[in-house]
Amino acid sequence: MTITTDHILNALKAVHDPDLKRDIVSLGFVKDVRIDGGQVGFVIELTTPACPVRDQLKDEARRIVAALPGVKGVDVRMTAHVRPAFTLQPAGNPAPTVKHVIPIASGKGGVGKSTVSANLAVALARTGARVGLMDGDVYGPSIPKLLGLQAAPELDEQNRITPVERHGLKVISMGFFMKPNDAVIWRGPMLHKTVQQFLGDVHWGELDYLLVDLPPGTGDVQLSLCQMIPITGAVVVSTPQDVALQVAQRAISMFNKLKAPVLGLIENMSGYACPSCGHHDNVFGSGGAEEAATRLEIPFLGAIPLETRVRESGDAGEPIVASAPASPAGRAFIAAAEALAAQISIRAMAQQDVKVTF
Repeated sequence: MTITTDHILNALKAVHDPDLKRDIVSLGFVKDVRIDGGQVGFVIELTTPACPVRDQLKDEARRIVAALPGVKGVDVRMTAHVRPAFTLQPAGNPAPTVKHVIPIASGKGGVGKSTVSANLAVALARTGARVGLMDGDVYGPSIPKLLGLQAAPELDEQNRITPVERHGLKVISMGFFMKPNDAVIWRGPMLHKTVQQFLGDVHWGELDYLLVDLPPGTGDVQLSLCQMIPITGAVVVSTPQDVALQVAQRAISMFNKLKAPVLGLIENMSGYACPSCGHHDNVFGSGGAEEAATRLEIPFLGAIPLETRVRESGDAGEPIVASAPASPAGRAFIAAAEALAAQISIRAMAQQDVKVTF
């Protein structure tokens, strides 16, 4: 039997993306099929380099094609191309070269939202994605400290702000323009102007993901962001206890009213394991955010354990995803970033017609 491209493609229809609920051929993932005698090669182009099932799809595709009569060897190459959230850019979009804008929100302060934002961004960047991090917490900008940044941004030839780069991220923050211990005392119009400048006057370049660390609550910055630029979807961060979850639900309600989808809920400070004796203590409770996500019918992106190294690494300007990715918290942040990337892909693929080309 002589193996053909049709044989390969028909066989690969048995490989399904568990998140997108379709086979990789109809999704247009299979490209550049090559046949040389009994040697077969092809490319699987995923919708994100942070795909949590990347290795699973590769192994399954290789196994299925290797089982075809006449096939002696299989070479599978994995690549990724992040699809934009919107096929057509709306008029007046201040950042048209950014494919996905993802606000990271919380109903209240003190839940570790900025730490979550920084680690999610670094985790995505470590997969090879092009990632920006916009510190929208104008009153309490902490991203420069968490990332170990001190140098102020510069202006390019077009008088645009060049974001500072660190850990593979492009970063902008009000913290770059403030003196130490200064307080920002602004009304709504000034906050709106800052959001506008951070989106439109910063030379972000081509980005797959722009994560926006929002101030806590449901105020002017959240409103301005959602009105100013198309939002792929928001992430809400909460600790497990009831009072935090009740406030987090207000943030979810806000995004619903602004017609910005919620991509998922992350539970931070979810239990503490003593590094000396291994005893586990649910300091703030555990599982509350996952139960809330189920009740509210939104995805649960993961639980981040309470770990001393998370605080230490943030104080040192080295997020734990960069300094200790194999730690329990490091692994949890990476898994949450992969789950977020999957939800972004689901939303992007749902909003555009998939054209299959070979």
